[in-house]
Amino acid sequence: MVTLAIHLFLIVYQLAFLASIPAWIILHGPALWFIIYCASVLGVNILICGLLNGPEYLDSKVDLPFSQNHNKERWIFLNGVSVGSHWLQANIDRLALTFRRPVRGVHNPTAGIVFDLLQCLLERNFSYSTDDVRVAYRQIKDALVDSNYEKIVLILHSQGGIQGSLIVDWLLSEVPQTLLSQLEIYTFGNAANHFNNPHWDLRTYLSNVNADTQRDHTVKSIAHIEHYAHSGDFVAQWGILNFTKVPNRFMGRVFERPGDGHLLNQHYLNAMFPLGHDGKVKEKNEFMETAVQLAEPKDFDSETASHETASPLPVRSGVVRATNGINSSSHRNGQEGMLESLITHMTPTTGGGSSLVQDINSPVQKIVNRQSSTLRVKDFSRLWQYRNGKSPPSKTQQLREEAAKRQATW
Repeated sequence: MVTLAIHLFLIVYQLAFLASIPAWIILHGPALWFIIYCASVLGVNILICGLLNGPEYLDSKVDLPFSQNHNKERWIFLNGVSVGSHWLQANIDRLALTFRRPVRGVHNPTAGIVFDLLQCLLERNFSYSTDDVRVAYRQIKDALVDSNYEKIVLILHSQGGIQGSLIVDWLLSEVPQTLLSQLEIYTFGNAANHFNNPHWDLRTYLSNVNADTQRDHTVKSIAHIEHYAHSGDFVAQWGILNFTKVPNRFMGRVFERPGDGHLLNQHYLNAMFPLGHDGKVKEKNEFMETAVQLAEPKDFDSETASHETASPLPVRSGVVRATNGINSSSHRNGQEGMLESLITHMTPTTGGGSSLVQDINSPVQKIVNRQSSTLRVKDFSRLWQYRNGKSPPSKTQQLREEAAKRQATW
């Protein structure tokens, strides 16, 4: 309650300050007094926020016997707006309980919700790396170059998605691809306006294979990116759900769940990774058990068919789609046979509406015609495979060999 009261006070305090600036300009107040006034207001704001914020990073405090099999993994969480150290601790403890691994929370400190939103606009619209972004970047890069870790899992929420997108851009320019291949990213309620993940064309490294095999062996810089969003989450609507409509703007598989709410623990994790009475993630829940019927057309114009198939669906429908490449019929003539699209209808196992699964892959990937089969949302979700201390299948030896070939170029 104290934390909430401080946030409410800061909202009123900051709005009053912003409203006073035009009034001061209209009244032509002395510039020196205006500077002193602004400095005083911001100084008081910093002191008040000091009650909410804590150290640069926090570690989960869940009293669980973590498996020694996960010692080579490093899990890092980057929070969103208006999160002080208390709420950050609650977030990373919930994540640690969900995935049965220690989680480090890199604190994106709050300056009050109004000033936090201004910071979001600065970071998102101008791609400006604030001090918070630089601190988080250092933590993530240190983990990537640490030989003690073989896998880095980055979880982002809200504004953390904006900062994460800037960090990814930075990593792509500074970190070798062999290290980036160890990174996995999962976001919730992502507020970013882009998320990059370029492909590496292995024709540069594999010279003794034919063209079809080369297309089969294209790889992404970051092996796995997944985004989870609620259709009624206004932050997600302002961020990921808006910008995934732009081709090549938002890389990764998108899981859109019909529902509202933006809070990580209360709205996202409780709906997608609900806990049972034993403190473990339930093996079944409505979202993950949604039945999916996959059918891939053999002769398919991706853009036209996508709109024709999706149009009859209700507005509040769950969506799973991969935005890993070009979604435009203008590329079809030049890339004939290289654009793979998948449009399907899904029917939840427990009533209510239908859902759409749309998977549009990169034009460097070869079409593979598949027969219809029945899957569920959990079959698309890699993050789901980490629940309760479990792990997804390990990489194949082929991927290790490809990584070694890439390493030889650095």
